[in-house]
Amino acid sequence: MVYSLAASTLTVAAPLACDTSPAQGSEPARGPSDVLVTGADAEMLVLEVTHANRIVVRLPRVEVGQGITTAVAMMIAEELDARLADVDIPLADARTKGNQYTGGSNSVVSLYGPARRLAATARARLVTAAARRWHLPAWSLRTGNTMVIAPDGRTATFGSLSASAARIRRTAVSAEPKPASRHKLIGRPTTRIDARDIVTGKAQYTGDLSVAGAKPTVVARPPTLGGRLVSVDDRAARALPGVHAVVKVPGGVAVVAESFHHAFQARDALKIKWAPGPLASLSDAQIRSRLRAAVPHLGSPPHGSTQVEAEFEFAFVSHAPMEVLTAIADVRAHTAEIWFSSQTPTDARDSIASATGLPASAVTVHVLRGGGSFGRRLNFDAAIEAALISKAAHRPVKLMWSRGDDTRHGRMRPATHHRFRASHADGRVVAFSHAMAGVGESSADKGTANQAAFVRRPGRVQTAGPRPGDSGLYHFGRLSADAGGIELAIPLGAWRSVDSGMVRTAEEIVVDEIAGSLGKDPVAFRRTTLRSRSVKAVLDKVAAAGSWGRTMPDGHAQGVAVHEEYGSCVACLAEIDATDPKHPRVTKVVMAADVGTAVNPRGLEAQLMGTAVDGISTVLQAGLHIDRGAVREGSFADFQWARQRHAPLHFEAHIMPSAGEPGGAGELGVPAASGAVANAYARATGTRPRRFPLNF
Repeated sequence: MVYSLAASTLTVAAPLACDTSPAQGSEPARGPSDVLVTGADAEMLVLEVTHANRIVVRLPRVEVGQGITTAVAMMIAEELDARLADVDIPLADARTKGNQYTGGSNSVVSLYGPARRLAATARARLVTAAARRWHLPAWSLRTGNTMVIAPDGRTATFGSLSASAARIRRTAVSAEPKPASRHKLIGRPTTRIDARDIVTGKAQYTGDLSVAGAKPTVVARPPTLGGRLVSVDDRAARALPGVHAVVKVPGGVAVVAESFHHAFQARDALKIKWAPGPLASLSDAQIRSRLRAAVPHLGSPPHGSTQVEAEFEFAFVSHAPMEVLTAIADVRAHTAEIWFSSQTPTDARDSIASATGLPASAVTVHVLRGGGSFGRRLNFDAAIEAALISKAAHRPVKLMWSRGDDTRHGRMRPATHHRFRASHADGRVVAFSHAMAGVGESSADKGTANQAAFVRRPGRVQTAGPRPGDSGLYHFGRLSADAGGIELAIPLGAWRSVDSGMVRTAEEIVVDEIAGSLGKDPVAFRRTTLRSRSVKAVLDKVAAAGSWGRTMPDGHAQGVAVHEEYGSCVACLAEIDATDPKHPRVTKVVMAADVGTAVNPRGLEAQLMGTAVDGISTVLQAGLHIDRGAVREGSFADFQWARQRHAPLHFEAHIMPSAGEPGGAGELGVPAASGAVANAYARATGTRPRRFPLNF
């Protein structure tokens, strides 16, 4: 259903769960009393055509570099026949209710129907308004370039028709979205609508924002995770120039100053005594040992079968978005106003209200674009902390977590341990078992600032068999799965692709080893055992495009892996130079993805390229060590994320043609890229990698 909102301009709204619409017209017959009023759009996607001929859709999702604003603008422009440059996609503030969750690769999936129906409804009303103005049959008019065009060449901009279109209740033409065969913009590679603003510095991030009176703020934090403040001597810090306030907060001691330079100087002048955190006696070796012991035992294999067994360890990993966490807070006696980038603004508002003792209705959360996230901005630790500092300091603050703050005290992907057994007989796999254990966040560490710590995606990963009842990605006979875990006082968070990046990576390594045990080529083996035609198609595509099986020099090799999730599938072929096994270099990556309708193939290609770098990083070199309760790494100098010199010299992405509904894509490529890189390394070195990243 698409509804009217009472306004002087054409303003229509669709529920975000909208999946059907009337066959003719924009809505059923309605009386004036049940036209929705402005402000009743908490669970709606709202489109307005302004008098200035701008198409404005306030997006209840956050832009963190994934290109969702461009994708939505393309959907709107397509159905309205508007110029893409005339579409504005500002981000919505936190609402009182409704779905503002950005994650699980579901943004395009959830918005594709509502956005197109909104725009199609608006187009039908604008055409009807023009027909009435010109006394012409509506069917004789067409739309283009944000205008309605008459057969005799007369034109009227959408903006000039907006007021009259707002009064129309029954349209004279269909309000149905176009069939895919008529798409001119959707499916065409398109440059991001914010690209120029990003490269010229015009794009506004939280750190760029100037809020009256908000002073730069940093926090002194304990050396260990969960360390507790015992005492602080702040006399030297307060005596420094530019210092406005020093306040205690649950995470440490905050300094509010005239500039970040002054704030860091004063922070370093604090004399603090800390009590060690609850993990002070633990380091990596003990954590790995406990995880290994927590993995459930595998059952007995089928009688007469041959076994392929493997165990894998995955380290903790930081999200490390390029833009560090920043939040501006202005907390008064009866109200609070917060500015930051959030994937969960509604939850953030409620938690900020609870932390500050205010009703949720008194808290306003403004959502800003984020410079990367990868799941980190599902959590809102920095925003809660900023609110508490503002309340204690009695003034607005602009809080910045340094890179070291977020690496050592922020959210991280949990470490896991996996145990596999594949049983084969007569040339086929007859049973496949997987047991795992992961680190969970202990209840003692789940305070107000740590809400929504580990958000799993809403969909289910299609795996070989980690969940009983799944049919599995492969024809692997009897499937079994079990899971255990340990709880530690470590701040955890959903990292891009959540558990799939570990589960699928390990499984795809095992698939290669099964193929080797059977004396079969890894690609040929997958072709004969994969269940899905779509997965086979993307595998065939990368094998052909990447010249699978070509002769390579010693120390060089290819690897492949596949993945299916979010209603989409992907395959990756990676080539590696491991002539120096301690410093391998991925030289080529070829990926193919079937995501249904790809709204913006150029954006999807960028997403796949990013997932390839994620796979290279987490398989070869990037992870976090725990040393006596402290995170060893503190910056990109030692958290060794892939840089330009580690990126593949050649990258190509192939988007499979499809007229189906869009599937998820943002996280899709990580498991396939990770598995392909690991398999390439194993083939190049003749080893069987078991701990990731490899340099741990």
